[in-house]
Amino acid sequence: MINFDGFETCYTKTLFIKEAVLIMQMRKTFIRTGSLLAGLGVAIGAFSAHMLKGHITAEQMETFQTGVRYHLIHALAFLMIGVMLYFRRTKWLLRAGWSFVIGIVLFSGSLYLLSVRDLLSAPLEWIGFLTPLGGLFFIAGWVGIFLSTYESNELYKHKSRSEASAE
Repeated sequence: MINFDGFETCYTKTLFIKEAVLIMQMRKTFIRTGSLLAGLGVAIGAFSAHMLKGHITAEQMETFQTGVRYHLIHALAFLMIGVMLYFRRTKWLLRAGWSFVIGIVLFSGSLYLLSVRDLLSAPLEWIGFLTPLGGLFFIAGWVGIFLSTYESNELYKHKSRSEASAE
């Protein structure tokens, strides 16, 4: 009879190392992307305050600023998830983070375009349906963070030597 215990332990350790590398890459990706999104939100907000003032109506400016506000809030939430990934990794945290990014693009992006459509002389009214869709992605992100608290932490799923020998 052939004993595969050593092979199984080696294979399990190799999978854990690959997963640990993936976790490190993902949390760095989240922090880098979140930093860029937050910086972009600040730049877009400054652009609207200095360059658009007087070129768009007060109502359009308010709409644009709503896009900036939600952009920045969810960029910070994305950064928060990047930090959370140092302590725990769950599928729901990853889904929540990417939901925030999609929400920023759809919700804030559509508000930006709708606000400046007169300046662009483009028929962008059709883009209005993307705003509530982006809002749904924001909600999905927050629900994802909530659900991640019920999911086991994948950082600690591997068995220690003492647990493996106890079986």
